[in-house]
Amino acid sequence: MENSAARLIAVEWDDDRAVALRDLMEVEVEGRYRNGAEPPELAAERDAALSVDPATVRATLLALGDDGEPIGHVALRRLGDEWEVKRLIVVASGRRRGAATALMTEAERRARAEGAPRLILQTGDKQPESIALYTRLGFTRIPVYEPYVATMPLSLCFEKVLAD
Repeated sequence: MENSAARLIAVEWDDDRAVALRDLMEVEVEGRYRNGAEPPELAAERDAALSVDPATVRATLLALGDDGEPIGHVALRRLGDEWEVKRLIVVASGRRRGAATALMTEAERRARAEGAPRLILQTGDKQPESIALYTRLGFTRIPVYEPYVATMPLSLCFEKVLAD
């Protein structure tokens, strides 16, 4: 990775460090998207669509900084017949050091090794850094897919075809 000695490790979905990074992501995303004016039932439906059943997770990866502290997270899950990238986050102190690229590259390698024909992911227009990363890594836009269609129809969804 550029300017970094970060290393990647695989952990369980419920690893305390992974949970803490996902909690940080939730705070950041909430600050970007939530305005407090949405009906509670819509919020509950959206939260259900965004939830991850740990039984579907095939990999949870952390990027560790020089000091061994986690600076990034990504998960790879099965969503029906698809392989989906979930919860990519790099903390502010770890950004612009290649951690996100390393995490995404390893998620892709693992999915490819398991025979995934493609990777899919969902993001939003208020995450331009993520969109730029995905585009740079060869992901292309696709229509919004389930479970995001009803509660997040304006999502930006992407795929990367892995099969040769």
